[in-house]
Amino acid sequence: MLWSFLAVLFSGWLYVDACYRGPQWQRWLFKPVTLLLLVAWAWQAPTLNTTDYLILAGLVATLVGDALTLLPRQQMLYALGAFFLSSLLYTISFATNMTLSFFWPIPLALLIIGAITLAIIWSRLEELRWPVFTLIGMTLVMCWIATEQYFFRPNDYSFSIMLGAALLLLANIIGFITHYRRRFRADSAIIAACYFAGHFMIVRALWLY
Repeated sequence: MLWSFLAVLFSGWLYVDACYRGPQWQRWLFKPVTLLLLVAWAWQAPTLNTTDYLILAGLVATLVGDALTLLPRQQMLYALGAFFLSSLLYTISFATNMTLSFFWPIPLALLIIGAITLAIIWSRLEELRWPVFTLIGMTLVMCWIATEQYFFRPNDYSFSIMLGAALLLLANIIGFITHYRRRFRADSAIIAACYFAGHFMIVRALWLY
């Protein structure tokens, strides 16, 4: 477990560093390598329930989505679909471990965040408006389910999935705003750090049963 954990951290750091100042080949190499290492680390979890395999499937869907982003623009629709599927699989996995509960400030805050994000980028999305809308919506639902679970059952597991979901949401928000509105120098590195840290925290939760 220790070596798999260290391999994930090292590979992820190499990718984040490449996003900030490294060559393009390093980014193309270590993004899929890091995701594959996350899949291997998740597979080694001591006890995997049936729903935990949804997290493994979500990682594979993310890997497919990343591969599709390297193709021409016309494949972006399929990439967004793969990322949507990943968030959906994560959400179903989280939801199976929670009790029925509702704390209205959580979805309200997330709705406001989603509305602000869409208001900023909506006019620039063109034919990708509804795919991006559904992806952001699915990520917000994932974050809501994970946060609700932590609010009503605070423990290491629920904290890990809540933080992971929040980081993935943040990566999406920064990614869409910088892509469609305005970029800044370290945007790719920040997005990469949030992206891998989010998946890392979700996989980490599998080791906390």
